[in-house]
Amino acid sequence: MRSPARILVADDTPANVRMLETRLRHDGYDVVVARDGEETLATARATHPDLILLDIMMPKLDGIEVCRRLKRDPAFPFTPIIMVTAMSDTKDLVAGFDAGGDDYLTKPVDHQALAARVRSMLRIKALHDTVQAQAQELAQWNATLEARVASQLAELERIGRLRRFFSPQVADLIVRGDAADPLASHRREVTVVFVDIRGFTAFAETAEPEEVMKVLRDYHAHMGEQVLAYEGTLERFTGDGMMIFFNDPVIVPNPIERALRMTVAMREAMENLAAQWRRLGFELHVGVGVAQGYATIGAIGFEGRLDYGAIGSVTNLAARLCAEARPGQILISQRVHADAGALVDAEPVGELQLKGFQRPIPAYSVRRLKG
Repeated sequence: MRSPARILVADDTPANVRMLETRLRHDGYDVVVARDGEETLATARATHPDLILLDIMMPKLDGIEVCRRLKRDPAFPFTPIIMVTAMSDTKDLVAGFDAGGDDYLTKPVDHQALAARVRSMLRIKALHDTVQAQAQELAQWNATLEARVASQLAELERIGRLRRFFSPQVADLIVRGDAADPLASHRREVTVVFVDIRGFTAFAETAEPEEVMKVLRDYHAHMGEQVLAYEGTLERFTGDGMMIFFNDPVIVPNPIERALRMTVAMREAMENLAAQWRRLGFELHVGVGVAQGYATIGAIGFEGRLDYGAIGSVTNLAARLCAEARPGQILISQRVHADAGALVDAEPVGELQLKGFQRPIPAYSVRRLKG
């Protein structure tokens, strides 16, 4: 409610208007005046008073009808109306209260009664306005909270979807906007790693399905641990195989080094697993292929089922090197070997005739990392 409060005095008798206006202004109120029913409605809608002193007997529209219309008007959710009457007829008072009047005064108006009734109604008005303001604030807060919850749920859903492909650190970068949208098709130079288990097909033909699933769970858990540790992007699982690449969606300064350190760590982890499996009668080892080159990367699939894929000759080369690798061997392309420099201790294995490549491909077998 504004300060000072605004009071509308509606009366067709000038002497009554002057008396009420003088007393109310003396008490510090802002006063506006109307002299018939229609003018009262127009003035109320134009000035939005905090309180209305409404004479019952007025020309054009009587006070009871004015009160009824104002109380039905949604522009006046709560504006106290004090009915002012020269008559003490109970029927008029009942009609006034039925129309929505909040209190009444009889003429001649007593100054103390006027001041007390006005203060009382304005306190009620102020309380109502406070409650309304708090309700609106609560509604806005709830709407904001709902929007924030919806936004956070969407973000969590997006993070969950991104973490199917990327390490948690990379997924968080994308969600924060520190990396471009990875699902949009784009071209980038990447280091691609293919890994699969040697001897798995023969093992799966003879082992029980539960044993096969147990081996795959252990294998994926140990290999996945290294993918996360070196912040690689997991393109896909294909049973005993997996494809990982580096330098997308977030560019890193050392993708080849990350890839080589990851594959060596994978080989060491696989050696421990192979020893456990050997005690159970399973002879399983890992083979790895690593290549460097440009690929087209982005979302592959259809609405409701999207995967993150890389397409290009570099992925084919890494896959073919992996297929040629012996148990426990990491085969790398000539470019990976050249870019790795002094980091890697590798021996040449000669030129390999790989499926899908017209010319023989020089390859190297990684013995160890020097640094």
